[in-house]
Amino acid sequence: MFTGIVEEKGTVGHISLAGISGSIAIKARKVLEGTRIGDSIAVNGVCLTVVSLRPDGFTADVMAETIRRTSLGSCQPGDPVNLERAMAADGRFGGHIVAGHIDGVGTIRSAVPEGNAVWITIDAPPQILRYIVEKGSIAIDGISLTVAYVDESVFKVSVIPHTAAETTLLSKKAGDIVNLENDIVGKYIEKLMRPVSAYGAEPAAGSGTGAYGAKDRAAPSSSYTLEDLREMGF
Repeated sequence: MFTGIVEEKGTVGHISLAGISGSIAIKARKVLEGTRIGDSIAVNGVCLTVVSLRPDGFTADVMAETIRRTSLGSCQPGDPVNLERAMAADGRFGGHIVAGHIDGVGTIRSAVPEGNAVWITIDAPPQILRYIVEKGSIAIDGISLTVAYVDESVFKVSVIPHTAAETTLLSKKAGDIVNLENDIVGKYIEKLMRPVSAYGAEPAAGSGTGAYGAKDRAAPSSSYTLEDLREMGF
């Protein structure tokens, strides 16, 4: 698990894709401290497993699903990337819960200065926008940011000078793609609120309860009532 607080800007050393998968080598310093083979490091928000270490960096495998879901396949040697080690048990939770499992990509539409900050507008597909709420959290290329605006086609964040200096976000230009990870809490709540029948769950014989411990009954077609939620322990 990560927090979206970028520790270091690294550099792509090389990326080798044989067909639909391959490996990527990253030049770094800070994130190597205490890192061992098998540890996780987020690269532009993508959780990757360290498979080899060098004094100046590390290498990770990249599978087909990662290429499909993220921007890593478009990386070139020399490109800067945001890096974060997995959160230590005694660490501060400065950002939000970030799994490093990218939901999809968005496209930078514009960057507009306002005072000491910069407004970034990002186009995103509906399946990502549905989980974005104003003043909620989102990870953009592994950076934990607060959503300042959202509508049916775009969302916006405001980037302070510190974030601009410590991450790669303001090096992006209109048309560039970024990795997006929605706040995981909303996705879990949505799934738990779906009717049990949506997953084909069957109650134990004679138990009188369904998979969630609620009394067996026909699931509502669209939403739960307050009484339904009380019976399920909410």
